[in-house]
Amino acid sequence: MINRAILNLKFFKLSIISAFFLIAGLFSSQAFGQEKTESGAEKKFEPKEIILEHIGDSHSWPVVGKTFLPLPVILYTDKGIETFSSAKVEPEGTVYNGGHYSYKLDGGKIKAVNVSGTIDEAATKKVMDFSITRNVASMFMAVTILLIVFLRVSAAYRKRTGKAPKGMQSFLEPLILFVRDDIAMPNIGLKHARFMPLLLTIFFFILLNNLLGMIPFFPGGYNLTGNIAVTAVLAVIIFFVVNLNGNKYYWKHIFVPNPWWLFFIMIPVEIVGIFTKPIALMIRLFANITAGHILILSLISLIFIFKTLWVSPVSIIFVVFMDAIELLVAFLQAYIFTLLSALFIGMAIEEHHHEVL
Repeated sequence: MINRAILNLKFFKLSIISAFFLIAGLFSSQAFGQEKTESGAEKKFEPKEIILEHIGDSHSWPVVGKTFLPLPVILYTDKGIETFSSAKVEPEGTVYNGGHYSYKLDGGKIKAVNVSGTIDEAATKKVMDFSITRNVASMFMAVTILLIVFLRVSAAYRKRTGKAPKGMQSFLEPLILFVRDDIAMPNIGLKHARFMPLLLTIFFFILLNNLLGMIPFFPGGYNLTGNIAVTAVLAVIIFFVVNLNGNKYYWKHIFVPNPWWLFFIMIPVEIVGIFTKPIALMIRLFANITAGHILILSLISLIFIFKTLWVSPVSIIFVVFMDAIELLVAFLQAYIFTLLSALFIGMAIEEHHHEVL
C-alpha cells in the first residue's frame, strides 16, 4: 500500500514536470518560431529582437506567441487630447491619420508623421504620450491583485480576531511578520511603526512583479521591475521619505561633520551620499531582474540558433536551473530593497545618543 502511494506520488510529479516542459515548449515555439519573408523564404532568427521585445515596453499586451491585444493610446498634443487603439498603428510602420496629426510606431514609440509617412520631428516634440502601455497595464494588474488579496486578508483578521489564521491569511502572515520583525523593527523600531505600510507595500509589490515576470511566455508576461523607470520611481519615493522625515541629528551629521576641520571634504561627500543611496536601490533592482531575463531568453534562443534537438536538453536544463536561481533572486531583491529602505529611514530618524562615561 505504501509502495503504491509512493509510485503514485512519483507518477504525479513526473506528470507535472512533463506538463511544464510541454507548456514551455508550446509557448517558446510560438514566441520564437521562425517567420517567413515576403518571398516565402525562412527569415533569419534574431535573438536580439526577441529579448528586447520582452524586456522592453510596448503598446500591446502579449497573449500567446505572436498574438497581441491592443492597448489604448492617449496623446496630449498642442491641439488637444487624442485617443485611439494601438491596433490602428500595428504592425509597426502603419500610418494612422488621427484628428490632429498622423502617427505611426517607430521603435515601439508613437511618432507624428507627415503626408509622405516620414517622421515629423517638430510635430513629435508637441506630442506627449500618456498611453496605457504593457508596463502600465501590468502595474495596474499587480496593484489590483494586491488590493484584492490584502483587503480579503484584512477582513479575515477583523472577522477572526483572536483565532488562528486560515487560508490566504495563514500563507501571508509569516511574510508580514518577517517584514515587521526582521526588517522594520531592527532598523526603525516600534516607535516609528507608521513606516510599516510603506515597507509592506514595497516588499509585496516588488515580490509579486518579480514572480509574475519570471513567466516570459505566459499570457501577459512582462518585465516591470526590470524597467528602470519603475525602479527609479520606487527609489524617488524612498528618497523623499528619508529626507522629509530626517531629524536634526541627520542633517547635523551631513552639514556639521566631526571633526569640523574636515568640512570641505565631508560635506560634499555626505551631500553626494544623499543621492547615491536611492540610485543604488534603483540600479540594483533593475540590473538583477533584467540580467536574469536576458540570460534565460538567451539560453532558450540557443535551440533556434543551432537548429538542432541536441542542444535542447542542455538548454532546458540550464533554463530550469536559472529559473530556480531567479526564484531565489525574486525574493532576495524584494528583501534587499525593503531592508535598505528601512535602513536609510532608520538612519534619518535615529535619535542622538550621548555617550555615558
